[in-house]
Amino acid sequence: MKHDERTPADIECWLTDMDGVLVHEERAIPGAAEMIERWVATSKRFLVLTNNSIYTPRDLCSRLESSGLVVPEENIWTSAMATAEFLRRQAPGGKAFVIGEAGLTTALHDAGFILTERNPDFVVLGETRTYSFEAITQAIRLISNGARFITTNPDATGPSPEGLLPATGSVAALITAAVNRQPYVVGKPNPMMFRSALNRIEAHSETTAMIGDRMDTDIVAGMEAGLYTVLVHTGITQPADIQRFPFRPDAVYPSVAELLDQM
Repeated sequence: MKHDERTPADIECWLTDMDGVLVHEERAIPGAAEMIERWVATSKRFLVLTNNSIYTPRDLCSRLESSGLVVPEENIWTSAMATAEFLRRQAPGGKAFVIGEAGLTTALHDAGFILTERNPDFVVLGETRTYSFEAITQAIRLISNGARFITTNPDATGPSPEGLLPATGSVAALITAAVNRQPYVVGKPNPMMFRSALNRIEAHSETTAMIGDRMDTDIVAGMEAGLYTVLVHTGITQPADIQRFPFRPDAVYPSVAELLDQM
């Protein structure tokens, strides 16, 4: 079958973004629960992806369950997990200085990394609710002394009940300005995150789809990874926005409820 002749019915494995596709403001989006249930019942290989590196898969399972979505822990893939897998391949048993929370530190520990402030191979910057000026200063000094600079994702801001918060991308820009060195960013829109997800479920790009709500991350990265791309309008990108981009998704639906009818 030619690449551009694929349809949702041809897809064997699924990757899907979480916020804006499955949940919105802690509420399940119509069709999301039914889609997950069908995948589980039919033993479809799938992963729920998120650029958020704060939470462990267990944390995210609990969050999704409170929204009415039952997703097995092994079907969660975060930017923290993708970062840990990338670093494990780069420097098995390496050392890292980490700015982040349990999602990131747990993933790096599981990958066999030693977390330390003394002569680390890498400085790894992830998301946290409280960025420490002391930790940022330490990161700047370590990178200046030769540690390689890695970030889990490029997102400049994150949401909070009070409004926007500075996120990984903003703090990375601060560090970059100080050391004149750009980080390697593992999370979306780097297709590296999708390739690691494919490896996780032993999937092939030709028969795998990515469902997302953002043209500038989900769709472009899915396209670059060779996946069948599905855009839904329950999150960031709305119908009128598509024309602004020089690329197109393979399919567009109002929500996953309509997509489910085509599977």
